[in-house]
Formats: sequence, C-alpha cells, structure tokens
Amino acid sequence: MSARDSSHMSLRKPPLYAVHEARGAEFTDFGGWEMPVEFDSIQTEHDAVREEVGIFDVSHMSEIEVTGPDATELMERLVCGNVGAMDVGDAKYTAILNEDGHIIDDTIVNRQPDQDGDPAFVFVPNAGNDERMYERWETHREQWGLDATVENRTDDFAMFAIQGPEAEDLVEDATDEPVADLGFFEARYATIDGVRTWISRTGYTGEDGFETMVPVEEAETVWQAFDCQPCGLGCRDTLRLEAGLLLAGNDFDVEENPRTPFEAGISFTVDLDTDFVGRDALALQDEEGLTETLVGLKLQERGIARHGYDIADLDGDVIGTVSSGTMSPTLGEPIAMGYVPVEYADPGTEVQVIIRGRDKKARIETLPFVGGNE
Repeated sequence: MSARDSSHMSLRKPPLYAVHEARGAEFTDFGGWEMPVEFDSIQTEHDAVREEVGIFDVSHMSEIEVTGPDATELMERLVCGNVGAMDVGDAKYTAILNEDGHIIDDTIVNRQPDQDGDPAFVFVPNAGNDERMYERWETHREQWGLDATVENRTDDFAMFAIQGPEAEDLVEDATDEPVADLGFFEARYATIDGVRTWISRTGYTGEDGFETMVPVEEAETVWQAFDCQPCGLGCRDTLRLEAGLLLAGNDFDVEENPRTPFEAGISFTVDLDTDFVGRDALALQDEEGLTETLVGLKLQERGIARHGYDIADLDGDVIGTVSSGTMSPTLGEPIAMGYVPVEYADPGTEVQVIIRGRDKKARIETLPFVGGNE
C-alpha cells in the first residue's frame, strides 16, 4: 500500500470506477490509484464489517504471476517465508526484504494449480508496487539463472474483499462450489455467476472474510453478486489498525523507516531455515535481540496520535515514533501503533505522545486492539 509519487502521472482507476461513482463514492489518491475512500460514512462501513458484512474494491493491489520449473526456488529466495512447503491452495502472508533484512513490502503468496506440470504462484504486493516487484523478480531470475516466467498481471484482475461475521454465508451463497470449508489462508477456484474466481480466506480487517481475484472484464458481474455494504479505504484503515495490521509506508518504509519483520511484529512470517535475501541480517538480529519493537498505544487524554508524532517517556524525553494512529470506531478511544525501545514495550507501561507540542498521556497496549491479528 505504499504510495508512489503520482504528481507527474495520471492516476490509475479501478475497473469499477464508474460503478462506484454512480453509487456516490468519494475518491482519494492512494498508491497512484484513484480509489473509493467512503461510500456512506467510515463509521457506517466500519460497523458493517465488525457486525455483519461489507465488500471492498481492492483492485489497487498488485498481482505478479510466477510460473515454470524454478518458480518455487525464485519465490522462496525472494520472500522470507517457506514457500517450498506450500501446497496447491495455500496462501501465505510473508515479506520481501533487502540484504539488510528490512521490509521492502509485505505480500500474500498464493500457490495456484500447476501450469503444464510446473508450479504456479500469484503474489500480491501493495498498491503501486507492481512494476517494482516485477523488475525485482526479473532481475534476480536472470542473476540466479533460474527457469521461471514472471508476468505483471495487475491490469488483468480486479480484487474484492468480502469481510465480516456474515461473510462466510454470503460468499457460500454466491458460489457454485463450496468455499465455507476453506481454512484461514486457504484458497481455491470457484464460480460466481458464471465467472471463474480465485477465492482465498484472507483479509485485512481482523474479521473472518474472503478475497477474490476476478478477470477484469467480469469485475462488475462478481461485484453485483454480493448484496452488502460497499466499503472504502477509510474504514479499511480503521479496521486494520484496530486489528494491529501493518500499513506499508506508515508502519514500515524501506527508505524512511526501515524495519525488519522482527521489529515490526511479524516474526511469524520468517523461516530462517530457508535461504532468502536478507536472511543473514535477520539471523544476526535473532541472535543479538531487538533494541526497538512495534507496540500498541492507547491515549488517556483527548487527541489523535498521528503518523510521525514523537513518543516520550514520563520525563518528556523522546523515545520513539508513532507509525499509525486513529480514533477507534469500535472502542471510541484514540489508538495508535509505534516503535519504542524494548524496555518500554511491556503492556501497561505509561508513556506520552507529543501532539502539536503538548504531552498527552498514553499507555502501551497488547496488539491487536480488536479482533484477531491476521
């Protein structure tokens, strides 16, 4: 989701831009895309996902397809998870690192049915990162002499996310094949109103849900198959923050806020028994231990802790930085995430957030604030 500079380029539009516009959506520039930020209100859409079900157009997300005899090796060496252990129908959340072990991007890797007897993957980088990741995969494929085909399929697919406690029933009713038996981070092809669709039990909200990858020419058919609250990026952000989920460009940025998976709280994405770019740096950090880590914060006073605000100790000395913050629609309290030294990371530790020059009392909290951490 990291935004790229769009000041000298026209914004990309999702395939259903006109449909969303007719529905009354408000739009925003995100990652070089003009995406719906809200349809009705952030509160209405947020509550729908927490209490019932909502649908998001997430067609700004990228899709890169990797196939061929050496596809598994190429994938495994460029992400920090154990791709070689994935079976067809597995989806895996993991990260793409540089040599220093810092997160370039986080991604979901889908192991799809074999093509011509060879393994096939589609991984989903964040918005605006399709060209960058395509070039990275191409460059390393050539450097390592691997036999694999890499294709940027971002313009070929639309993506929708159906999220909330009632998502299972809604998606099961819409598909011609069963999907309710899919486990968390499992996927398969199913048909929705005649459209062959890749459906994974994944999401970015802290609720149960599914994400669908749809041929772009059939996008409206599949979108209209789900009769529920349309949701924009506004509530997507409040939902993910309540669930303690990372936002690229805020909670990590390889140039402005370089963080390893261990520091960013996603150590579960790392398999040090595999050989990947950045492995040695992570092994060293694992051995030496962390100096800083991502924590949750709840403000005890009025105010919103925004990205980039300083975190201070009770003496007023700056110890860290807020990476994401909002007013939680579910809790009715201001929440945030940020990086602090490990000695301040215990839940219940009292700190301060400096908001427009004023010290505001805050407390370290265990993540997630609401729901399950995906």
